Amino acid sequence: MKNSNNNPQKKSVNKTSDKRAKKKSARTSSKTSPKAVAQPFIPTDSDRLPGEKLQKALARAGIGSRREMERWIDSGRIQVDGKTASLGDRVYPQQLIKVDGKPIDVSEGQHVRCLLYHKPVGEVCSRKDPEGRRTVFDSLPALKSGRWIVIGRLDYTTSGLLLFTTDGELANVLMHPSSMIEREYLVRVMGDVSPNIIDTLKKGVMLDDGPARFADVVDGGGEGINRWFYVVLMEGRNREVRRLWESQGLTVSRLKRVRYGSVFIPSKLKQGEWLELPRKDVDVLYGMADMPPKIAQARSVKEQEKLDRLSKKSGRKTHRRMFDGDNRFERRKKK
Repeated sequence: MKNSNNNPQKKSVNKTSDKRAKKKSARTSSKTSPKAVAQPFIPTDSDRLPGEKLQKALARAGIGSRREMERWIDSGRIQVDGKTASLGDRVYPQQLIKVDGKPIDVSEGQHVRCLLYHKPVGEVCSRKDPEGRRTVFDSLPALKSGRWIVIGRLDYTTSGLLLFTTDGELANVLMHPSSMIEREYLVRVMGDVSPNIIDTLKKGVMLDDGPARFADVVDGGGEGINRWFYVVLMEGRNREVRRLWESQGLTVSRLKRVRYGSVFIPSKLKQGEWLELPRKDVDVLYGMADMPPKIAQARSVKEQEKLDRLSKKSGRKTHRRMFDGDNRFERRKKK
């Protein structure tokens, strides 16, 4: 009698059966085994390198300007994953960021809101004033998320154009001196303004905080000791317009900002009123900053109704001045 174990055909069949059994066992075990639980993301040093600077991420999310966020970090108001943040920290979307103990979403925002406000004399540009004076933020519409960030400040006794945005990074770029954005002011000066004084102010004088000058000075009319001028600065130092005139022994009796870069104050927008910028004007702001534009966020029904009321009062046309051959603005002189 032949031994069945020596049959090569049967051995082959047995091997095939074993392979099928193993595959079936593997499929069965995969069905019955519990699903893997996602583990918390623990970043390594290489994961942190592509991160974004904390103050930049907070500014982009509309929490405040980059400089303001740096002050908050320095004062210990920001926490990242339960630890107090430090200047220079980098963050990424997986991390938990808190401001004053409240979680903050710093994910990339796709929408933005921008306002143009006609500031009257007698308001400060800070959010809260120790002396209890009215602030420019008291007149702005409420936001469901984020904060209004002012682009450039005006002092208590100066009126005129103020821009606000919910994009802190946009505000930072537009305010930074390296952007070389023109700020134009209408100023009434008391005293005898000679051509030599105008030349001196355009060439530059030394102030307490360094050299300063007007990029342009144009006669705006007036007679006697009260003269009007349009002046242009390329930066926004504290009371710079007033200090430049005072360096020549003259006094500024009225000061109003009428232009910031390519944005002019509407001629019919009354003091204390704001105007929400449409998408085309928002794109202009991003163009001034050389940044890719974000989409202007849709307004609520209540805000739209308020905007409509203001639009009827103030009108939407912006008074644009034309350039003449000397690359200066042509202006109508005051009577």
